[in-house]
Amino acid sequence: MATSAEPKYQGLIFDFFGVLTFNMVEVISYFEDREGLARGTFLRGWADPRGQELFRRLELGEITQTNWNTGFAALIGVAPDDLMARYLHDAFPAHHVLKVARQARAAGIRTAVVSNSLGREPYDPYAGFDLERSFDAVVLSEEHGVRKPDAAIFRLALDELGVPAERCLFVDDSEQNLAAAHRLGITPLLALDEVVAARRLRELLGLTDE
Repeated sequence: MATSAEPKYQGLIFDFFGVLTFNMVEVISYFEDREGLARGTFLRGWADPRGQELFRRLELGEITQTNWNTGFAALIGVAPDDLMARYLHDAFPAHHVLKVARQARAAGIRTAVVSNSLGREPYDPYAGFDLERSFDAVVLSEEHGVRKPDAAIFRLALDELGVPAERCLFVDDSEQNLAAAHRLGITPLLALDEVVAARRLRELLGLTDE
């Protein structure tokens, strides 16, 4: 699949939410519609200092998903029961990007997922993706007590891949996270549309669209 015997990139790191899943803006919009919320309600809750703190603590593994359900539900005015599952109901796999990840790995490129995790109980958003078998490394923030954009989480991924930063690509839908990776020497790629991102990755990695 690779067009060069010595590709420029030896490692490929993916964000999870919004990159390996559907675009999160759409996921949030569908959630608001199902819950009967005005558009923008979720993001206002997320931008609220209390919402920011809830996400930060959840991503670091300092609180449980159930704690987050209760706290964030109060902020946006919905029932707390299984809120994370309701929120992520439409976070379906981004099949175009996942296909490139498989192609890259088959071509000898080391692949990883680095995710600011949202807990795995009672709802596991990673279920069905088989990340541990599909990627060479999986770094979830709650398991290490560090989250993007902290440089330490990128160093963890690089260490697990065994690839130097300058030979690695990082794909994310957050410019802040991409900038943090770039400061370490990792090549950033903004992914807001899975078809566009998949095409650009194939170009950068020298992969064919098979």
